[in-house]
Parts: sequence; C-alpha cells; structure tokens
Amino acid sequence: MNVHTPPILQKLAIQTLVREQALGMSDLEEMAHGLFPALFKEAIDGRYIKLIKALVIAWPFHCLPVGALMRTTDLETLQAVLDGVDIRRTIGFHPRRKKLQFLDLRNVHHSFWNIWTDSEDSDYSAEILDEKKALQVRPRYALRQRLKVTVDLCIRSCLDEAQTWFLKWAQERKGSLYFCCTKMKIWTLPVKALRHIFHVFDPEHIMELELNTEWTLLELTRFAPYFGQMRNLHKVFLAPLHKIDFHLPNRTRVTEVKCINKFASQFSKFNCLQHLFMFCVHFLRSQMNQVLGCLMTPLKTLSITYSLVSQRDLDSFACCQSLFQLKHLELRGVVLLDLDLMPLRGLLMKVAGILETLDLQGCRMKDSQLSVLLPAFKQCSQISNINFYNNEFSMPFPKDLLQHTANWSKMNVEQYPAPLECYDEFAQVSVERFAQVCQDLMDTLRAIRQPKNSSFATDICHTCGERWVFDQVANLCHCWQ
Repeated sequence: MNVHTPPILQKLAIQTLVREQALGMSDLEEMAHGLFPALFKEAIDGRYIKLIKALVIAWPFHCLPVGALMRTTDLETLQAVLDGVDIRRTIGFHPRRKKLQFLDLRNVHHSFWNIWTDSEDSDYSAEILDEKKALQVRPRYALRQRLKVTVDLCIRSCLDEAQTWFLKWAQERKGSLYFCCTKMKIWTLPVKALRHIFHVFDPEHIMELELNTEWTLLELTRFAPYFGQMRNLHKVFLAPLHKIDFHLPNRTRVTEVKCINKFASQFSKFNCLQHLFMFCVHFLRSQMNQVLGCLMTPLKTLSITYSLVSQRDLDSFACCQSLFQLKHLELRGVVLLDLDLMPLRGLLMKVAGILETLDLQGCRMKDSQLSVLLPAFKQCSQISNINFYNNEFSMPFPKDLLQHTANWSKMNVEQYPAPLECYDEFAQVSVERFAQVCQDLMDTLRAIRQPKNSSFATDICHTCGERWVFDQVANLCHCWQ
C-alpha cells in the first residue's frame, strides 16, 4: 500500500491496520510518509494509545499539530504523545525520519491536516507545508535545536488531571525543550503560583491574555512585571477586577495611586496590542488617558463594559491617537448620564469612515446627549452593527436619529430603545402605545432605507427577565403572552 492506492481502499486498509494494531516500529519506519497523517487520525479517534506513541516516535515530518485532533484533553492520549516525544529524543537520528521541530498542542484548526486529501501529490504538498512551518521557529531557538512545544493554557486554582500532569512534564524539561504559550487565561490563581508557570512559558510569547481574578490591588501590582513582559500581546481581556478594594485600613491613597500607576504603565510596553476589553474594571477610573495614551499601536477594538468612567476618561477619547483607527467601540453598561459627550462625538467623527460596530446599550443617555452625538452618527458610513438599548429617549429624538442614518448602507443589525412615550405614568409598558409608537418609527426608518434586522425594545421586565421587542410586529415578554 502507498499514497497512490485508491482513496477508499487506502482508508479501509488503514482502519483495518489500526483496529488490529498490526504495525510494529519496523513497519512504521518503512511506511510511506503520506500515510502517517491518516493513520495518526485513526489512532487518535480510536484512542489506540500504543499506536499513538509509536507514530510519534516514527513521525516523518518537522511539524506535529496534534492538538487539532484532540477535541478534549485526554490524559492517556496526552501521555502517549509526550512519551513518544521523550523516546524520540533519546533514540537520536534516523535516516528516514526528519527532526521534529514543532509540536502544537493547541485545540485550533491546522491546515496541515487539510493537505491529506485524495490528491496524488499530497506527500509533496505536505513537505512544502512542513518546511514553511519550520521557518516560523525563531532563529535563536533553531540554533539551540530545541523542539518547540506550543500550547494554550487556562490556569485555575484547581487544575484538572491532564493540565497538572502536563505542567509538571513541562517544568521538568524546561532546559531541553522550548515551550511557548500563545493564549493564556488566568482564573482565581494566586500571583505567587504564576511564577513557576512563567519560568517555563516566557510571557513574551503570549498573544492573548484573559485575566479573570479577584486579586487585591497589591496582588495586581505584583503581577504587573509579568504583564509588562507580554510585549507581543494582540488581545487583552481584563475581568472582573471590580472586587479590588480602595481605602482599606492600612493603605494610604498615595500607595493606591502608586499601585494603579505601576499596572497602568505596563501598557506602554506592548508592541502590537489591537484589541482591549475591560469588564468591571473600576480601579482604572480616571486613568484611561494613561492606559490609552501610551499605547504604541492603534487599537481596532476598545470595549469598556460595566465600568466606572469619569469625565476625565471621556475627555481622553478625543485626543488619544491609539483610538483613531477603531473599528469596534463598546461602552455597554457605562453610565454616561451626567457626562459631557462632546469628546465622544469628537472620537466618533475621527473614526466615522472605518467604525463598524458601536454598542451604547445601558449608558442611560438622555435626549440632550443623543443630540450631541447625532452629527457624528450621520458620518458613520461603514457602520454595520449598532445598539442603543436601555437609553432614555423621548419622541421626537429617536425619529431624528433615524433620519440621520441614510448613510448607513452597510447596516446589518440595529437596536433602538422604545421611546419613553411607550410607558404609562407608573413606568409600565402600554401595549397600545408600544405597538403604535414603534410602528411609526419603523415606518420612518423604511422611508429612509431598507433595514435588514432592526428592532425597538423596552427595558428588561423585572418579572420574567425579557424585553418587549418590536421588529415586524410587537413581541411581548412572557408575562403578557
């Protein structure tokens, strides 16, 4: 059997070999390289542990992206793969086997496995792809001839069995292998426990970080040096740091400010940050200018949700050049009620030609604030998703807003609050008013352009937790159905 065997017969033969586990190491050493990927897939799917280890030992390519085949982290399968790596490193050179340079344990799609189709030149194509992958290894590590092991980590105080075993395995081999973590999620883990992890996985290689902790301000300060070493971050998600307390008995305000400044100053070290998400990050209130003003590259996404924002923060929006290429702006749950929105208008005017999504849900804006933003909305020619739910607008301001949207030719999803006229004197929604007012607004919108997915909605019902939504017709919450 070789790579030119008809595909159906080849697949049946491979399935038979796997089921019967009729392949020894000598057979694998002589087997055509093009058969390895299909055989490896079958072994992983069937959890044939001995065969998995043998295939890793005999693997003929520079790259083994095994994580794409492991849908869930299975300890026994993981051990088989890494045992194969250990054995392979001890037996040395083999004339038919290339040096394994890249082991990818990330559960992400990998084009390597797509090469192996019914094409007769699949072996050649795989060699080309293999060489490209080898070139991605940084020269200084290639010179050391270390196997690069890439992984995504989700670190919690209680790790599962497979994670615990892998981290121990990695720590024991940190001097002989090159470990790289591209995505890291940190959940409720003491800072001191991270030191051992960052001793194995260099923070410089982390491209995406999710920090979801209940650290104190002092603990966050201790994490700051590691944070600053993550120079290649593309995406940062901070949440929920709202539990950090201020004015604790043994802490002065001067100390608090120093701690906050130490953390915020780390943002100046990021070379390629593009997406910044902050959820319930109250301790950075009045510090946005320091965070956003020092960024070395422009952001594509800024998401500040359910956080406290001051006028000083809002003022910085109009002057921070890192925001002037924004495509996605989310301020959901940020109360703007008592703030001057002229700086926000200034920012929207600057990005009007590129902004694609805008989420202002739950900002509790009034009519006068909407009027401030209207000139900017009119200029947003690339906008495709917008959300105004949970703002307090009264007629005719929503209608005035719609009349400023003729330029929104790329709009896909638009969500507006039901006007205050839909509520009675007891703040209860009136079915008749809701249907009539929202139908009037929908008619206004359709006279300007043809909406794809537009809706008007009330605040959330306190009884059933749902909204009244008007799209084509009035859809009432469960309490009224």
